[in-house]
Amino acid sequence: MTNSTGPLSGLRVFDLSRIMAGPSCTQMLGDMGADVIKVERPGQGDDTRKWGPPFLKDKSGEDTDESAYYLSANRNKRSISLDISQPEGQKLARKMIAKCDILVENFKVGGLAKYGLSYEDLKEDFPNLIYCSITGFGQTGPYAPQAGYDFLIQGMGGIMSLTGEPDGQPMKVGVAIVDLMCGMYASNAILAALHHRNSTGQGQFIDVSLLDTQIAWLANQGLYYLTSGELPPRLGNGHPNIVPYNVFPSSDGHFILAIGNDGQFRKFCEFTKSMELFEDPRFNTNQNRIRNRNELTPLMGEVTKTQTSAYWIENLPPLGVPCGPVNDMKGVFSHPQTVAREMKISMPHSEASGGSVDLIGSPMKFSETPVDYRKAPPRMGEHTKDVLSELLDIEQEELSSLESSGVI
Repeated sequence: MTNSTGPLSGLRVFDLSRIMAGPSCTQMLGDMGADVIKVERPGQGDDTRKWGPPFLKDKSGEDTDESAYYLSANRNKRSISLDISQPEGQKLARKMIAKCDILVENFKVGGLAKYGLSYEDLKEDFPNLIYCSITGFGQTGPYAPQAGYDFLIQGMGGIMSLTGEPDGQPMKVGVAIVDLMCGMYASNAILAALHHRNSTGQGQFIDVSLLDTQIAWLANQGLYYLTSGELPPRLGNGHPNIVPYNVFPSSDGHFILAIGNDGQFRKFCEFTKSMELFEDPRFNTNQNRIRNRNELTPLMGEVTKTQTSAYWIENLPPLGVPCGPVNDMKGVFSHPQTVAREMKISMPHSEASGGSVDLIGSPMKFSETPVDYRKAPPRMGEHTKDVLSELLDIEQEELSSLESSGVI
């Protein structure tokens, strides 16, 4: 196995998760250097392998079995096929867990108990194991037994009531943001548990849920309600506490103005020769602009649509007026700052057309222990025999027997 430069080098993760929340968590741990062993059911694998099109193209231009969705969250892992529903598979799992520091799973509450792999089943034999369970609703409460899905949780957790045009439908966020944020909280909790274990030698159980995560990152909008007792309004692209902070029309499209204080608003008005807006008592302070946003926004639009988006984006930021484009994916990945920060990467992949696959890079930049990219998202079961031989010293004859019995 390729040595890692990351800060978690030397740690090993037994990854029983699939879809997005768990895999995004373990991908972050893998990027930071952990050896992540992704456990997949033989012949089936992670559900997201089938969530396409689009799929990665092979050298003949045909679809492979690797969907873009799967590729997004499974870098820096080794995939093994293992049927934990079989007693022999459960024995192998326990033997590998003995060699691991962290276990991540996202089965429904109690789902792993029938395989003898719940935290209660493992904690006495592996007292230093950090066991992270990701579920829809957590281990307690009346909804605990139910499965959770990102879209449902966006609705239940309030974010859809805040997203979309004021007179339109409630709208979900365009990526699986609850899953991704849950993976972020889970990885953060795991790192905290590692610190505790380094001090005490003691592992622990971590309970992270999609609904708790969604409620936690309601942030200022949640506090808007808790502080005032009033429901935050749905404002489309507007901001509840800053005006003007919105998408505005230009002569050839749209761009973003994110004016955060009175000084920036004055600079905008000076540059655009529209000081009458700044001098209007309805608009001369942020508080007044919030109260009168419906009057100010169309007046701002009349000013901004006199020039192109490029004109505003070139001229306003040097004055200290925050301004930027509304990029599509092509714009994002061709942007010079994206390129400079290496947020688009390419990794060798044996089945890919051209021999490599393009992926999104890690945003974590360490000065002494940099993130590294050791393994492209693995094919299902690609590393089964290597991992079992490396961790458990299983010989080829026994591997062949396990394969023929369907355990691997």
